[in-house]
Amino acid sequence: MDLTDIFKQVRQASVALSLIDDDKINKVLLALADETEAQTDYILAENAKDLAKMDEANPIYDRLKLTADRIKGIAGDMRNVTKLPSPLGRILADKVLPNGLKVKKISVPFGVIGIIYEARPNVSFDVFSLCFKSGNACVLKGGTDAHCSNSAIVKLIHSVLDRFGINQNIVALLPAGREATGEMLNAVDYIDLIIPRGSSNLINFVRQNAKVPVIETGAGICHTYFDETGEKEKGADIIFNGKTRRVSVCNALDCVIINEKRLSDLPFLCERLATKNVIIYADLKAYTFLDGHYPVELLKKATDDSFGTEFLDYKLSIKTVANIDEALAHIAKYSSKHSEAIISKDEANIAKFDKMVDAACIYTNTATVWTDGAQFGLGAEIGISTQKMHARGPMALEEITTYKWIIKGDGQTRN
Repeated sequence: MDLTDIFKQVRQASVALSLIDDDKINKVLLALADETEAQTDYILAENAKDLAKMDEANPIYDRLKLTADRIKGIAGDMRNVTKLPSPLGRILADKVLPNGLKVKKISVPFGVIGIIYEARPNVSFDVFSLCFKSGNACVLKGGTDAHCSNSAIVKLIHSVLDRFGINQNIVALLPAGREATGEMLNAVDYIDLIIPRGSSNLINFVRQNAKVPVIETGAGICHTYFDETGEKEKGADIIFNGKTRRVSVCNALDCVIINEKRLSDLPFLCERLATKNVIIYADLKAYTFLDGHYPVELLKKATDDSFGTEFLDYKLSIKTVANIDEALAHIAKYSSKHSEAIISKDEANIAKFDKMVDAACIYTNTATVWTDGAQFGLGAEIGISTQKMHARGPMALEEITTYKWIIKGDGQTRN
C-alpha cells in the first residue's frame, strides 16, 4: 500500500492553514456543528452498519455506539472550541538581548498531526475541530470497526470545508486496514506528530514501530484508595460512579484499594455495584468481608491477573492494605499513570498521596471520571497523555502547538 500521494496532499494543504484567520475558523466549526446535528439520521444510519458487525456484549460496543444525544454533545463540544481563544501566536517569551537583538518565542502549529484510533467515531470530530482551530492538518486512521461511521463523518467535514472554499485535504481518512497504519508510522517527510488512542496493545505497537514522533495516550488503569478516614457515603457514590458511569472509557475505575481498618464498610461501599452486575475480584481479606453480602455469582477471588488490568467492562478488583504506604506501593506497581484517587479526611495522607503518586491526574474525594478535556474546560480533547514529554493529561489546543523563535536585528554581526 502506497499512501504517499495522500500524505503529500495533506502536507501541501496544511501550509495554507496559517492564512485562515480565527474568525473564519470559528464560522466553519459552527457550521459543522449545525450540519452535524442536521445530519444526525445519516450519521446514525452509517454507525448502525458498524454496530451490526459487533457483539453488543463487547465492551467496545459502547465506545462505537453513537446516539442522537451523543451527536448533540459532539456538536456542543465543537461550539465550545469556537469560544476558546486561538492557541496560535501566543507570546511565550519576549526580550531584548544586550546586543540589541529582539528575541520572541511564539506558539505555532505542528503542521500535520496523525491520529490512530480504534472504535471511537467521536474522535473524528474532536480531532478535526481541535486541529483546525490550532492550524494543524490531520490524517485520521480509524479502526475497521468504525469505518462506516468515520467515512460518513469525514464526508460531512469535507462538505462544510468545500462550502467555505477551504481545501478538503486538510483532513484525510486513511483506509481501515493495518497496512495503512504502517505507512503512517513511517511518513516522516509528511507527518509531524502521531497520537495513538486506544488499547495498550495499540499504544505499544505505535511506540515500538513509529519513526514519526509520538505522544502516548496510554491505557487507563485507575485506582481509588479508600483511606482509614474516608467517608463511607461519599465513598460508595464515588466508587459506583467511577466504575459504572461508562465502563468502556479510559478514566473508569479498575481497582479499589481499601484500608484494612475499614473492611467492615466494604459491603456498604460495594452494595450498589451489584445493581449493575459488576463482577468483583477481591483479595482474601476483602473476599471474607464481602462473602454473604454480595451476590455469590458476582464475587470472585482475585488472582495476580486481577491487578494491573484495564477491564473496560463491569469488572472491579479490590486490594486490602494496612496503610497509605502500602496503597502507594500498589499504585506504583500497577498504575498506568493516567488517573488515581484517594478518599480521605486526613490532610497529611492527602498531601502525601498528591506528592507520591506518579500520574497525570490526581483526585481527592471524587471519581477519576473527570479526566476529560471537555470537563477540564478545554472544549474537547485530542487524547490523554500519560507520558511526561511536552504534554501530560487531557490534551487540547495548547498541547497540539509547538513554538518558534522570531529574532529581529539591526545589522548586528557575531564575532
